[in-house]
Amino acid sequence: MTALFKQRFGELEQQLSDIERSTTEVRSPITGDSELTIPSDLILNWSVKVRSLLERACGVKSTHLQMYLDAEKLVSFDSRLNQLKRMKAVFLAAKEDFEGGYLNSLRNLVQAEVFSNELEQAEELLSSGYATAAAVIAGVVLETSLRDLCSKHAIGHGTLNRMNDDLAKAGAYNTNQKKQITSLSAIRNSAAHGKPEEFTADQVKGMIDDVQRFLLAQQ
Repeated sequence: MTALFKQRFGELEQQLSDIERSTTEVRSPITGDSELTIPSDLILNWSVKVRSLLERACGVKSTHLQMYLDAEKLVSFDSRLNQLKRMKAVFLAAKEDFEGGYLNSLRNLVQAEVFSNELEQAEELLSSGYATAAAVIAGVVLETSLRDLCSKHAIGHGTLNRMNDDLAKAGAYNTNQKKQITSLSAIRNSAAHGKPEEFTADQVKGMIDDVQRFLLAQQ
């Protein structure tokens, strides 16, 4: 995923250069003065792609995306050229931060907040007597976290147990952690297949706590 994002940043930077070369000089119908402009459809086409990339690479709540959305806005007596210059500045800043590895921690923080909310939901379900649903949600959080860890280590995605094996072999965590995840996977699988007799509410509570600790260890 990281390689794809890096490639996309490069592609959009090249497209930006092409757009800038399309700058033409026109005469203002209001002032009669000559001014530089860029076709708005080219800017829109590029902007949609950049916005999508920033959402995925930086996060929907990231400073980069919010500043880019502000830069997109046209104000009174604004020009398309000035608009593009603002958008370019934010885009290049995001590209630099991404390539420097500075967005990893940001993405982890945003993801941790999402996962925390889901684990809170699992705890609420468990306290209301829905242990099976709680185990399923905790399992989804764990599997998603393993997928992200696989992407970080350039490991292919697969089943939870396969990713667990591959991550342990790659040294992402130790043998004890691997055994723990194998145990959590067993509870998740039993819950997903509607076999509540194979686990207890206390085990689900331990599962939620263990997943939370695993997430904290990956930040």
